[in-house]
Amino acid sequence: MRLKIIVYFIIFVALLLLARVYFLSIKSNVYYQQLSQQNYIKEIALTPTRGTIKDRNGVPLAINKLGFNISITPHLRSKRNREKLNSLIDIIVVNFPQFDSRKLLKNYLKNDSAYKHDSVEVVEYIEYNEFFPKYTLFNNIDGFSINAVDKRHYPYGSIGAHIIGYTGKASKLDVKKNPISKYTKIIGKSGLEQFYNNKLQGNLGFKKVKVDALNKIVEVIDEHIPLENNDITSTIDIQLQEYIHNIFTDNGKKTKNIRSGAVVVLDIHNGEVIAAGSFPEYDSNIFVNGISKDDWNKIINDFNHPFTNKITSGLYPPGSVIKMGVALAFLRNGINDKFHVFCDGETQIGNRKFRCWKEKGHSTTNFRKAIRESCDDFFYKGSLKVGIDVISDTLHEFGFGERTNIDQSNEFVGINPNKHWKRIKHKQSWYMGETANASIGQGFTLVTPMQVARYTGALASNKLQRPHFLKDDSLIVSKDMNINKKNLNILQKGMYDVANHIKGTASRHIKTSIKVAAKTGTAQVVGIPQSEKKRMKEHELAYFKRSHAWLTTYAPYKKPQYVVTMLVEHGGHGGSAAGKIVGKIYDKLIELNYIEK
Repeated sequence: MRLKIIVYFIIFVALLLLARVYFLSIKSNVYYQQLSQQNYIKEIALTPTRGTIKDRNGVPLAINKLGFNISITPHLRSKRNREKLNSLIDIIVVNFPQFDSRKLLKNYLKNDSAYKHDSVEVVEYIEYNEFFPKYTLFNNIDGFSINAVDKRHYPYGSIGAHIIGYTGKASKLDVKKNPISKYTKIIGKSGLEQFYNNKLQGNLGFKKVKVDALNKIVEVIDEHIPLENNDITSTIDIQLQEYIHNIFTDNGKKTKNIRSGAVVVLDIHNGEVIAAGSFPEYDSNIFVNGISKDDWNKIINDFNHPFTNKITSGLYPPGSVIKMGVALAFLRNGINDKFHVFCDGETQIGNRKFRCWKEKGHSTTNFRKAIRESCDDFFYKGSLKVGIDVISDTLHEFGFGERTNIDQSNEFVGINPNKHWKRIKHKQSWYMGETANASIGQGFTLVTPMQVARYTGALASNKLQRPHFLKDDSLIVSKDMNINKKNLNILQKGMYDVANHIKGTASRHIKTSIKVAAKTGTAQVVGIPQSEKKRMKEHELAYFKRSHAWLTTYAPYKKPQYVVTMLVEHGGHGGSAAGKIVGKIYDKLIELNYIEK
């Protein structure tokens, strides 16, 4: 009986084994055949060519330079294959001595994996003209894979660098936010390159292929080419941009007082930025393949901060350039246009004396004269009548204390202070002396050059425009300022006098063939002790303690078309520091047919 049980058990187990063999050899044959076929079907992402950035006249500002990369067959890291790997690397180094064999080997070993079957890239980019004569050689050597690739290039180097921006290698965080950058491998890091990255990078295509065991394509099954309609046209005129770059840097070399700052040229009627420079600049090309440690240290250790986009991210006290906005606050809030003060050079507020910039004073001063000669006493006394909240509200209408919403990343808001702001920010009450300081653009107030340019355009046209760098009519957005004609006329005549009256603060410095309206500003960086006997002068201060110099203008006076705003860091007086350059910029606008005489 026991023997029968053992026999039956053996027969049962044998039947189970036969059934399993049958399943594996017959039933699952189709499944594994299909699976095998799937393993040899591969989908390859096709990356679009990054769009170019052009100036308003179609001149390329950011382009792609064709070149080649070099990849090596995977899975050569083992001892038996290492000789072949070393031989392939030696061939690269012999033909292109700029590469180091140890670094190429390190690249290979870092990126090779048993789980990956794609060729391993060891050389990211070699320029077309350098590689093409050796293309046939490399293409015929078993183990190499050669592909055409693009590298971003900026033909004008540092000119307009802060606006155009640059691309760099996509980080893990970049890929997480923007999955397409996993395939493009680059992404916009600043300027227009960053702000319009999604447009410039385009959309992926794909190619479905059949490959053999060696990962060679044997058949293309399906292909969708990426759509390329991703160029953008900017509002910048590169001729004007280059001209501004040259005169700013040339003046800096001659005087050594103009080292850093910003210039904005703005179309008053549609907000287009025709040119904008932040100085000193940097060459965008140094970031394309990853900036070297030496270049990076040189940039970040420069006391003039070339990496900061001073146009939209530089914050400065505005000084006297906001006096027209403050004057409008007076005119709208109980101070009539006949209001005048006697300026003897100082105003007593509490136990402190607030001095006018002119030691002996301006004598009897009305609105027009106060703007023309930039009389501080006039604004001290007027501000105490209306208060800080009224001044702050009026300046807010001009866009101070808020973003301009320009198409650049990391735009700063600035500070347009009032009682509520100080209570929240500093947990303190507001003092009358702070109102006086704010009325002349000092104290807590901070602005960007773009905000000042936009405000100046509003004074010229009675409309506040949204500034922008993309040539696109949908970005033209304006707000009516509703300044009555009488009040606007007072402000504009004061600005006209600044540039044209013998006592105007910029009249000796702006030389151009058209009539310009202007306002100068001297924005203190540090408090300057002022004794009764002697006042410390700007040139007596160390460079980085000198005041910032502002000059904001519009022209032609009767039919305004363009704003030119200039900031010179530590430049002292706005008229003398910036007037000559601003005059030349208007001459260039005439030469380029933006303005008719």
